[in-house]
Amino acid sequence: MTTIRELIERDSVTILPGAPNALTARLVEDSGFDAVYVTGAGIANTFLGVPDIGLLTVTEIVAHVAAIREAVDIPLIVDADTGFGNAVNVWRTVRALESAGADAIQIEDQTFPKRCGHFADKSVVSAEEMVDKVAAACDARRDAGCLIVARTDARYEFGLEEACRRGNLYRDAGADIVFVEAPQTIEEVDIVAAEVPGPKILNLVHGGVTPHVPTEHIAELGYTFALFANLPLLASIHAVRETLEHLRTDTNNQHDPPIASWDERQRLVRKTHFDALGTRYNTTPPPEAPA
Repeated sequence: MTTIRELIERDSVTILPGAPNALTARLVEDSGFDAVYVTGAGIANTFLGVPDIGLLTVTEIVAHVAAIREAVDIPLIVDADTGFGNAVNVWRTVRALESAGADAIQIEDQTFPKRCGHFADKSVVSAEEMVDKVAAACDARRDAGCLIVARTDARYEFGLEEACRRGNLYRDAGADIVFVEAPQTIEEVDIVAAEVPGPKILNLVHGGVTPHVPTEHIAELGYTFALFANLPLLASIHAVRETLEHLRTDTNNQHDPPIASWDERQRLVRKTHFDALGTRYNTTPPPEAPA
C-alpha cells in the first residue's frame, strides 16, 4: 500500500476524495483512489446534522477516524479543524488522531469557533500563534511518517499575499504540506503554486469560492493533492433525495429506484470476509438435544 509520504514525493497530482464516515471511505478505496480525506465538515453534516461552524469535538473526530482506519487500508488525511484550542491542545489532538490511525493531520489558523473555509466572516489567529501550533503538532507525533498539514484561511481576511506568506511560515515551522484555502480565481490558484513551494493541497469545493480548475492544470502547477472534500457527500444527498422522492410518489412500487444492489452493498462492507471469520472461529459444538 502506498504511504502518505510516497504520495507527496510523486511528480503527479493525487485526487483526494473526502469521506465523512467509514462506508464512504470504503467506497473511495473500492473505487481505486490512493488516499482519503476525513472531512470535518462532512462529519458535522452527517453525524450531527449541523453546518461546519466548529461544533464537533476532538473526541467525536477521533472516534470517526478510528472507525475509518478499521475499514480501509489507504492513507487517511484528517481534518482536525483548529486543533481544538491552543498549542497544547493541538499537541494532544495530534497524539489522539495519530493513535486512532491518521497518516496526516491538518490544522488551520482560524479563530475558534472555526467556520467552513468557503463561508464568509472567517477570522484567523496571528501567524505567530499558528507557528506555535505547527511546532506543537510536529513535536507531538510519535512517528515522522505521520505528516502535518498546515492550512491558512487568511485569504478572506487579509488577502492572498498574506495567505502565501503564512503558508511559507508554516512550512518553515515544520509543516510537511501547506494548504492555502479558498483562492478566488484561477490566477490566484496559479499565484499560490508559484509563491508557496513544496507539497500543497488545492481544495475544490462545489459551490465554494474557488473556481473549477482542470486536473491537468493543477498537475502542471505542481499541486500535490486536488481535494474534493465534500463531493461524495453532495452526491449522497442528491441520490438519497431522489430515492425518497421516488418512494413517496411511486405508491404502487412498480419501478425500482436507482439504487445499489443488495449484493453490491454486502460486497462493499466485506460480508464474505466476516462470514469466513465466523466459520473459522465457530468451534463450539451444537448443544445436545434434551433427553
